[in-house]
This record gives sequence, C-alpha cells and structure tokens, in this order.
Amino acid sequence: MITSQPVEQELDQYRRELTGYCYRMLGSGFEAEDAVQETMVRAWKSIDRLTAREALRSWMYRIATNVCLDMLDGAQRRARPMDFGPSSTTEAVVASGLPAGLAETTWIQPIADARTLPESGDPAELAAARETVRLAFVAALQHLPPRQRAVLILREVLRWQASEVAELLGTTVASVNSALQRARATIDAMDLDAADGSTAIGADQQELLSRYVDAFERYDVAALVALLHEDASFSMPPHPLWLVGPDQVAQWLLGPGIGCRGSKVLTTRANGGFAYGAYKPTGDGRHLPFALAVVEVRGDRISGIHNYLYPELFASFGFPDELRDE
Repeated sequence: MITSQPVEQELDQYRRELTGYCYRMLGSGFEAEDAVQETMVRAWKSIDRLTAREALRSWMYRIATNVCLDMLDGAQRRARPMDFGPSSTTEAVVASGLPAGLAETTWIQPIADARTLPESGDPAELAAARETVRLAFVAALQHLPPRQRAVLILREVLRWQASEVAELLGTTVASVNSALQRARATIDAMDLDAADGSTAIGADQQELLSRYVDAFERYDVAALVALLHEDASFSMPPHPLWLVGPDQVAQWLLGPGIGCRGSKVLTTRANGGFAYGAYKPTGDGRHLPFALAVVEVRGDRISGIHNYLYPELFASFGFPDELRDE
C-alpha cells in the first residue's frame, strides 16, 4: 500500500489531468467532475491492492476509463448546434419564434481551462493540449464509439504507448492499433482545422478579445461585428439554432438579443481559448449571470461566439453570483 503521504494527496495530484481526460470522453464539465469524483472514491476504497507507486497513474486512468464507459452506456451523443443542421436567420426566428431549448444532455458543455489543462510546461505541448479541448474537437470525439474514443485520447492526446493502452483496456496491441486507425479516419473526415478557429492566446488575440468585450459592454454593435469573420458562427445552447456572419449577429443583438444591452462581462479561459461570463442588468443596479460565452479566433478576427445560456456554469468558473453597479 502507498504510505509515503496521505492517500487523498496521492490521488488528488491526478485530479486535473483526469478531469481533462473525462471531459474529452464525456463532453460535459459537470459529468467529468462526477466521473473523477467516482474515480477517486473507487481508488480510495481499493488502494490497498496497489503496491507500486509508479503504477498509480495508469491504475487511476483505468478506473476513470471504466467509469466513463459506464456513464456512456446508452447515453446519447452530445453535440453543438452546428451539428444539427444548417444555420438559421434572425428573420426566421422573429417570424416563427425562438425554438425551445433542448435538454442539457444534448449539448457539448464548456469547461474552464483551470480544471483541465496544466498551469505550466513546454509551450508547444501546452498549445497542443489546448487544441484537444476545443469545442469542435470534443464534439468530434463524440462521434466515436466509446472505446475508440478512449483509444484516440490515450494514444493521440496523452501520448500513451499502444502496449499501455492495451493493458489498460484489457485487449491486444493489434486491437488498439486497429481502433486508432478507425478513429483517426473518422476525425480526419471532419476536417476540423478548416471548420473552426484556433485556441491561440497570444497578445494579438488578447487585444482582439479586449476590443470585443469593450464593444459588447458599450453595446456598440457596429464595432462588435466589425471584429467578426464573414463566416463567424454565433450559437446559443440550449436553443438548437445558430447564425452565420456579422450581419446576422448584428440583427440578433439589435433584435431578439437586445436584452443584453447594458451587460457586464468577466473574462476567463475555457476550452483552450478565451471566454467570458455575461451578466444581464435587472434594472435595480444588479447584474445576474446569463451566458457563458466561448470565443474562437481565426487570424485577426473572431470566428465563433458560442453563448451557453446556463447560469449554473458560472460557479464552476469561479464567477460571483451577481455584479452590482458601482
């Protein structure tokens, strides 16, 4: 049994990386946290069976994988609004009404970088890790059968050897290699690089986000949409609709979305890139959580704004319950 330090500390040192692994498997930050907590409980209960310190990490990944596979058994595939069909228009929404929101389990949910990604390390490795929690990549993973998904994440993201993955899954190296080949083919067919922006977070991207946030808080819609790509996407889970292009975004913000005027914003990082929490005014000097937005960038313009209308996400990002006018 491991006794060099308290068991909880031995286990908890893997919490962040396990959360990242479970998030890629499940597509939900809340479910990933549940999976990791269950992993910790199972590991704590049976740690006396483990005799070698160097085996602890792989043993915990084995437990986490089994927990995720159990959770995915019979579950529907999480997706993004863009995965459900073509874009809509503001005119169409105004004419027919905002479509009802779908169940939370329908959607890929955002997650804070602080819960999934390492705080420091080799810049190239950190950049690669950020790419693997992009919304588009996590959504693409959901197209894979669960065991293929685990193989791809362990081999391509975490860089495990085929023999290590085979041992973890209780299968053969040949089977792992075959699963990886099929998973790669599925992901490659989605052409993710062409479909979405990057998670670059350099000075230029920071300045772009600052300009966007400033325009949003002033509700200068003309200045805001000037920062968007011509094919920028704008989505609003849980509603199954999405818009494309600056004109449509402007029409939305000046039409159905006008209630966002006067919002306050707190910035953060999510899914490897920039994000912000938008607080809508209540009219009595308070601002309450409304949308957690993940911002995607391509080149010198914003290519995606994905507004998650789930106030319950704010706590997981360390945001306050409300903001007040100064």
